[in-house]
Amino acid sequence: MFTKILIANRGEIACRVAATARRLGIRTVAVYSEADAGAKHVAVCDEAILLGPAPARDSYLRGDRIIEAARASGAQAIHPGYGFLSENAEFAEVCAAAGLVFIGPPAGSMRAMGSKSAAKQLMEGANVPLVPGYHGDDQDPQLIQREADRIGYPVLLKASAGGGGKGMRVVERSEDLQAALASCKREAISSFGDDKVLVEKYLTRPRHIEIQVFADTHGNCVYLHERDCSVQRRHQKVLEEAPAPGMPAERRAAMGEAAVAAARAVGYVGAGTVEFIANQDGSFYFMEMNTRLQVEHPVTEMITGTDLVEWQLRVAAGQPLPKRQDELAIHGHAIEARVYAENPEKGFLPSTGTLRCMDTPAHAAFALGGDAAAPAAVRIDSGVRAGDAISPFYDPMIAKLIVWGADREQALARMAQALAEFHIVGLATNIAFLKRLVEGDAFARADLDTGLIERNHASLFPPAAPAPLDALALAGVFLAASGNPASPAANPADPWAGTHGWRMNGSYRRVLSFADESSAAAGGDNAYRIGLTYGRDSWTLDAQGASHALQLVTDDGGRLAIRLDGRAVRGTVRRDGDVLHVFCGGAHHQLAWNDPLAHAGEHEAAGGRLTAPMPGKVVAVIAANGQAVKKGEPLVIMEAMKMEHTIAAPSDGLVEEVLYQVGDQVADGAPLLAFKAA
Repeated sequence: MFTKILIANRGEIACRVAATARRLGIRTVAVYSEADAGAKHVAVCDEAILLGPAPARDSYLRGDRIIEAARASGAQAIHPGYGFLSENAEFAEVCAAAGLVFIGPPAGSMRAMGSKSAAKQLMEGANVPLVPGYHGDDQDPQLIQREADRIGYPVLLKASAGGGGKGMRVVERSEDLQAALASCKREAISSFGDDKVLVEKYLTRPRHIEIQVFADTHGNCVYLHERDCSVQRRHQKVLEEAPAPGMPAERRAAMGEAAVAAARAVGYVGAGTVEFIANQDGSFYFMEMNTRLQVEHPVTEMITGTDLVEWQLRVAAGQPLPKRQDELAIHGHAIEARVYAENPEKGFLPSTGTLRCMDTPAHAAFALGGDAAAPAAVRIDSGVRAGDAISPFYDPMIAKLIVWGADREQALARMAQALAEFHIVGLATNIAFLKRLVEGDAFARADLDTGLIERNHASLFPPAAPAPLDALALAGVFLAASGNPASPAANPADPWAGTHGWRMNGSYRRVLSFADESSAAAGGDNAYRIGLTYGRDSWTLDAQGASHALQLVTDDGGRLAIRLDGRAVRGTVRRDGDVLHVFCGGAHHQLAWNDPLAHAGEHEAAGGRLTAPMPGKVVAVIAANGQAVKKGEPLVIMEAMKMEHTIAAPSDGLVEEVLYQVGDQVADGAPLLAFKAA
């Protein structure tokens, strides 16, 4: 076994590898960019070496600097994680030439499966079922147009070297193909350095089923059962679970054996995932093979009682697989939710900022806990902590929340509870959306396919509801009691040091005004005024046209227990500037406190300018100065986190001035165009 390894990655996967290595007595070396100098993965490793500036091309994609770091540190092997250089055959060869073990498959296997087109041709020769499509090398746009017309619409354009939903477009009509092809190629060249695409028939209600495979250098190859990754948005996975609901044993064996055959066909070694598209009738087609560990690998670990990173390390060190096929059984059910810094209500646009608060579910394990007989009920894999920044340079994932249950019903209940207890302040997240998704009828019934989110759009994106009485009461108590505590140095017996507003010969009434930012973000305009009349040991709350008896029971750093009209209410309040983030009843309410003394004279000017929804780069300017446009017409295309986002005209009007050119970097909220509505 190795004594020291270098982890050529960042974020949660680097932390995950470091945790397993520490358990095995292996020292770890982190590499980092200037943006990650204070990152969690740097802190948890034994050593850390700076690679370069923040952009990945100048740091995490610099294989030469990573090799230098490994040599300088005395590491014997390099674990590439996933993303960055994990599927780069040239980097694997450079590692070998430098006398370093690449903890991954052979370069030949990566080349065989790294191109979606070549992999499909290989599978076709092995008689693996394929979706009808065009996978050729000729990339002439007119040829691709003819092939798409021949296959029949809808079709899926997909970057041949791609993954993670990048460089993918669904095209419904022949006349839309060329514009989608150009956009797909731009995104592919930006993300993978290769703009080659393939075309496939787009199945209307497919399930995305993937098989975890593992092979060693002794001729052993096994499958660790399947994961259902059907719940996706913009071709990126949102929820994953194992095993796949409704999977008959015969089909599980057939898909597993097909995945093992695919791995053997390319001389595979290490961890890999063979992905299939499955029809509702049970038929399945090979889609691609990811020649690395997958983001969703924890659900497989939870149901099989394995540590797949440990398997990687042992196989890379020349040891045989720890288990045979007949020793791999399924125990219970596991679900993973990807917690992202993004705004689902704005088309899942990435969000950047500082994690001012990150309260995680109670009793969560931050590493592998237990075995197949007793795995951790709730597990969190994360590469960030409270106080860390989510920057525009890397993937906006905050954490992976994984739960295990004896069956799917128990796992669903645990996931809903864990999401209700996961509180983040400082930037937009998808937590509330995930909770609606998990509790929704379609997912609960396992009515799964890749169109689940769009098909249930109305229930998953409901209109913003007014803040309930419980949330207003918690906000009022926070400001009245825990939000304005007495000085720690004050004498608790001194009546003049109290902050609860009690008066000896009368009562004190305070009026608090809030603006509901949650509603405003969804287009609403809810404002609230509540009155608090202070008593000796309690308050009277005037809200929603009635008076209510209110009492603070306990206050544990913003975790409040109150009694409202004799009813027990619990919640958490976190303050970020003037905004109170109230978490209660499984919901998150953002109440901006209007303190007239603190903001006297302030105002915000409005302007007729379209602004950038996130920091990024302008990749296309479609509108011109003086151009008349119709509502919905694309004006500017931006790229952030290797995904394209189109800024469209909000109404009919006139583009008075375009303020940026192609290639310009744009800050979040920066005006892009001067626009005059018709």
